Amino acid sequence: MRSIDAPLLENPLLEVADLQLGFGGIRALAGVSLTARRGEITAVIGPNGAGKTSLFNTISGFYKPQHGCVTFEGTDVTRHSAHRRAELGLARTFQNVALFRGMTVLDNIKLGGHTRLHSNPLSAMWYFGSAQREEMALRRQIERDVIDFLEIDHIRHLPVAGLSYGLQKRVELARALAMRPKVLMLDEPVAGMNREETEDMARFILDVQEQWGITVLLIEHDMGLVMDISNHVVVLNFGQVIGQGTPAQVRTNPEVVRAYLGETAAQKVAA
Repeated sequence: MRSIDAPLLENPLLEVADLQLGFGGIRALAGVSLTARRGEITAVIGPNGAGKTSLFNTISGFYKPQHGCVTFEGTDVTRHSAHRRAELGLARTFQNVALFRGMTVLDNIKLGGHTRLHSNPLSAMWYFGSAQREEMALRRQIERDVIDFLEIDHIRHLPVAGLSYGLQKRVELARALAMRPKVLMLDEPVAGMNREETEDMARFILDVQEQWGITVLLIEHDMGLVMDISNHVVVLNFGQVIGQGTPAQVRTNPEVVRAYLGETAAQKVAA
C-alpha cells in the first residue's frame, strides 16, 4: 500500500452524536458524543466497565443504539450493517484475539481483503477467471505492503495457533490493514504484551497514521502509550464522557483523575 499524504480537514472523518445503548436495566452508553479527525489518533480511555467496547461495537455496527447517530465521511451509517461499514472503510481489531487458529498467518490476513473482491459467486465457487486473478492480486498486495510493513514475513506460512500472543495481535492488525481502512479501530492493541512488544506495536500504529494517512481510534489501558501517541483523548466513565482534550489536558483533569485514582488524588490535582 502506498503512503498517503492526507491533509487534516476541518470536518471530522468520524462523528458520534448522543449515542445511547442499554441492555435491560443497564445503561452501557448514556449520551456519548465524540469525533475522530482525519489523520489523527484518538484514544478512548476509562475504567473497566466504562462502556468503551460497547462504544466500539456500536460504531462498527455490531450493536444498534437506542438513540443517537454515527456519521462517517458525512454520511449517517447508524443503520448500516457491520459488513457495509467495513466496505466503506471502518476496520477494527478486538479486545480478545479473534483469529482462525487453524489457518496460516497469510490466510488469516487475506480474509481482511474480502470486502474488496467483486467476482461473481460462480467464478468464486470454482476459483477460476476473475476470482483467481483477484485473489492472486490481493495476495501480492498483502505480501508486498502489509506483511513487509509489519515485519511478519518469517511467519506468514505458520498456523496462528502456534504464535506468541504478541505476534497474534500483530496478525490481527495485519488483517484489519488488508481492508485498506480509512478508520482503524484498535481495541486494547497492547493488552497482555511485554515492553518490547508494546514498543513495536506503538511504532506500527504511528507508522499507520503517519505513512498511510489512516485515522486511528483506539481503546487502551496503557496510559504511557496513550499519552505518547495520541492527538486527542476521550475519557468515559459509567457510559458518559467525563473529559476530553489533548493528552496534557486530560492528564490534569480532576474528574478524570478522580475516576482513575479517587477523590484525594483529584483534590491534589485541582489544588
